[in-house]
Amino acid sequence: MRKTSLIQFGRQVITFSYSHCRSFFSPPSNNKLFVAGLSWSVDEKSLKEAFSSFGNVSEVRIMYDKDSGRSRGFGFVNFSSEDEASSAKDAMDGKAFLGRPLSVSFALDKVRKEPVTTRQINRATTFSQ
Repeated sequence: MRKTSLIQFGRQVITFSYSHCRSFFSPPSNNKLFVAGLSWSVDEKSLKEAFSSFGNVSEVRIMYDKDSGRSRGFGFVNFSSEDEASSAKDAMDGKAFLGRPLSVSFALDKVRKEPVTTRQINRATTFSQ
């Protein structure tokens, strides 16, 4: 009898947690595309021109190497709406641009990791011993 009630309780907790955290698991609306496979000769103006036929491009950023100043081969394109970004992603993913095939996907939010403190290290070594 007790085993059954624990199982039922567990199912209720899982159902409750899922229904109240559903928005946490659903992806947020995303107007930003991650574009990889860029040629070193691509600049922000040419990238914006390539994507502007799909909608209003609000921002373009190409990532550059700090030391050499050369493109790292990827960047981000922001659109005014998710629909515009989605149509651009579908059309441009795999398409050749300046001789190189692009890989286009929705950008993920950057997750900032907090620095590890000595207190956390001491706690971890205490538990592992």
